[in-house]
Amino acid sequence: MSVPISLFQVVLAAALMLLSALLSWRLRLGLGRDILTAGTRMTVQLLLVGLILGWVFALRSPWPILGIGLVMTVLAAQAAVGRTRGRYPGIFLDAFAAIFGSSFVLTGLMLGGILQIRPWFEAQYAVPILGMVLGNTLTGVSLALDRFTSDLDHNRSAIEERLALGATRWEAARGTVRAAVRTGMLPTLNSMAVMGIVSLPGMMTGQILAGASPAVAVRYQIVIMFVLAASSALGSLGAVLLAYRALLDSRDRLRGERLKAPR
Repeated sequence: MSVPISLFQVVLAAALMLLSALLSWRLRLGLGRDILTAGTRMTVQLLLVGLILGWVFALRSPWPILGIGLVMTVLAAQAAVGRTRGRYPGIFLDAFAAIFGSSFVLTGLMLGGILQIRPWFEAQYAVPILGMVLGNTLTGVSLALDRFTSDLDHNRSAIEERLALGATRWEAARGTVRAAVRTGMLPTLNSMAVMGIVSLPGMMTGQILAGASPAVAVRYQIVIMFVLAASSALGSLGAVLLAYRALLDSRDRLRGERLKAPR
């Protein structure tokens, strides 16, 4: 059974942020405002989510759940694009399509096929799992898009030279695509490699604190990590291929004018 936490205990934990603020001040890192903003924003957002989830978990129709998932996906796409230095027209829609496609498909597969939740839209399972998948996928998509646009701008001359010599757009940009997708997949793979040895993941820890047996918590964590890895791979690949299509057209031309170079 989980140990209840009072608001006073939350305030005590929040006081630990003073260590970060003190470090920023002492080393003149200039992060004091960022630390205060991040801590306040996180607290407000989570308190609101805590209030909303009680209502969400009582829903018995799939449409509100899907609507909530769609809003979460839009916010995830905005976050992914916001972390990308290189931009081009339509990058938000590409990020949204990649995140939506990979996250919803794999969340649906996990709920209906692996866990066999009935009904599949049971909010208690659907919303938290979709949230975890979206958070992981947006990181992969953001890193992949950032790497692809950066490399495309950096290697513009070499790619245009290959195209001028008769290479197709895929032949000219294949290495750039591969490097970008690899970059998007690496964080999840690195996390999986040390999980259980160096770190205890959040889902497993939360279930154990809530009273679940370690064996059940471990099985849940293994399943979600495989889903996260697949979603990260599909999301990264989808986002990079959509960016590839936008920046290298069907006539085998690099459309460099569409790319706002990374700063």
